[in-house]
Amino acid sequence: MADPVVVPPVPRRGTPGLRLFSLTSGLQRATLIAGLALIGLFVIVAVFAPLIAPYGFAQISDHGVDFVRQQAPSAQHWFGTSVRGEDVFSRVIYGARTALIVIAISLVLSLFIGVPLGLVSGYVGRWVDRVLVLFMDAMYAFPTLLLAIVVSIVVAGGNSSSFGGVLSAAVAITVIYVPQYFRVVRNATVAVKTEPYVDAARVTGAPIGRILFRHIFPNVTQSLPVIITLNGSEAILTLAALGFLGYGIEPTQAAEWGYDLNKALSDVSDGIWWTGIFPGVAIVLVVLGMTMVGESLNEVLSPLLRTRRAASGGSGAVAVEETVDAQVAEEESGVDAMRASDEGAAVANRTGGRDD
Repeated sequence: MADPVVVPPVPRRGTPGLRLFSLTSGLQRATLIAGLALIGLFVIVAVFAPLIAPYGFAQISDHGVDFVRQQAPSAQHWFGTSVRGEDVFSRVIYGARTALIVIAISLVLSLFIGVPLGLVSGYVGRWVDRVLVLFMDAMYAFPTLLLAIVVSIVVAGGNSSSFGGVLSAAVAITVIYVPQYFRVVRNATVAVKTEPYVDAARVTGAPIGRILFRHIFPNVTQSLPVIITLNGSEAILTLAALGFLGYGIEPTQAAEWGYDLNKALSDVSDGIWWTGIFPGVAIVLVVLGMTMVGESLNEVLSPLLRTRRAASGGSGAVAVEETVDAQVAEEESGVDAMRASDEGAAVANRTGGRDD
């Protein structure tokens, strides 16, 4: 008998995050790194706000001594003080925590509502699909800021507490983004529900829930990371717009950058720049970081953009991806060759034994 054939394992392609990073190069990689750095700084500041901020977000005195109102930046108040006597630096730091909470709640709610509805609508079809598409299109037709204001008023119910204000802002942003996730997932589900692996699961008697979340869901969510990143930047702007218009959170309940910008309008004519410039810069940096990451991921994950870059003669991520794929293909072909050689040797040994 021939010796057993030992087939070496096929090398794995590596960690998805690292491989995704390796697909970038040049300016695109620098953009991705800069965006991740800004987002990481934003998250760190938001999480450790009580440790970073020297004062409370609504604190106007220290050791029984009131802060000087509209004081210029100094060693005691790095970003100066506001018209209410609050420390601007502390409000900017705590404003990052408010923004992070609102973004997290709104994006999680949008995913948990929009994705399942998109799966059901695209897979079931018929009148369920028509009703859901009509409802989502009607929501999508409303101006986003106007819809957010109406939802914020309805949810808050005149309650501008910390929880009520944050929840109303998060729900208002959720209503805006649910139709986007619904449409993306629904269109992808319609495209893949006739694939052979879905038909095989259906023939074997798998329940609809298993088909949707075990077979279809992993194949229709490739573009969700890009949408989540871009929607995060839009959520910051929507939250700032609500606070700027007076539909946000009371300043004594939580710090919010849009509200601080609104109160800084009257300071501009008096030459008081620090009450508005620092909250504005915070908004710009966070939005810039999320947008840079979203655009970089879009270029990497979108097959159409990769094809266009390859057609235009660009190397970069496409060249790296082709190199990685070529190496894996070469390794796999080498394994196949080893298998064929060993099988041929085994056949030859058996044939030789019969001839003898």
